[in-house]
Amino acid sequence: MSEVFLTMAMSLDGFITGPDDNAENPAGTNGMRLMDWLSGGGASDADVSHTFRPTYPHSRLVFDEAMATGAVIAGKRTGDFAGYWGGDHHAGVPIFVPTHQPPAENPYERVHYVTDGIASCVAQAKQAAGGRNVMMHGAYTGQQALKAGVLDMIDIQLRPVLLGRGRRLFDGLPAEHTELDLVRTLEDPGVLHLRYVVRK
Repeated sequence: MSEVFLTMAMSLDGFITGPDDNAENPAGTNGMRLMDWLSGGGASDADVSHTFRPTYPHSRLVFDEAMATGAVIAGKRTGDFAGYWGGDHHAGVPIFVPTHQPPAENPYERVHYVTDGIASCVAQAKQAAGGRNVMMHGAYTGQQALKAGVLDMIDIQLRPVLLGRGRRLFDGLPAEHTELDLVRTLEDPGVLHLRYVVRK
C-alpha cells in the first residue's frame, strides 16, 4: 500500500531555505548549503533528480528511495520555483500540485493541478503511484497534509548549520500537538537522516 512521505533538507534551527527565497534563488541566501548532502556541494533544485546521486552510502539509500517513488506531490510555490523539474521530477512519474489557482496553460503532461483539496490530491497521487510510495515536497503542503491526516512519514535530512532566518518547515501547524515516532536514524558526514512515522 502506498504511503506518503514529506522529504526536506533542514538546518538545525528548523529552516528549509535561507532568507529571500524566490524563483531566481529557490533556496534563498545560503540555502543551498542544505542540499550539500546530495553531492558534496554545487547541487541545484532544478537538476538534483536528474544528475546527482550522493556519494555516501546512507545518503545514497535515502536518495534512491525517493527516486523509487511512483508519484510526487509538490506545493505550487515549490513547483513554480523548481520549474516543475521540466515536467519530469524523476523516471517520468506524475506530479500532483494542490492549488486553488491552476495556471491558464500547463505545458507539462505529467503535471496535474488538483483544486479540491490536499486529501483529494493525496488520493489521486496514491492511485497513480501504483502501489509505490508518494514523495511530497513543500513546507506549506506538508503542513496541510499533516492537518488533514493524510501524511504518513516525514524524512528530514538534518544539516549541521544554523541559518538564523528563512522559511521554517513547521510554521503554521495547528495548536494541538502531533505525535511522531522516530523509526530510522542514518548518519553520513555532514548529514543526519531522520525518518518519523506520523501517529494517527
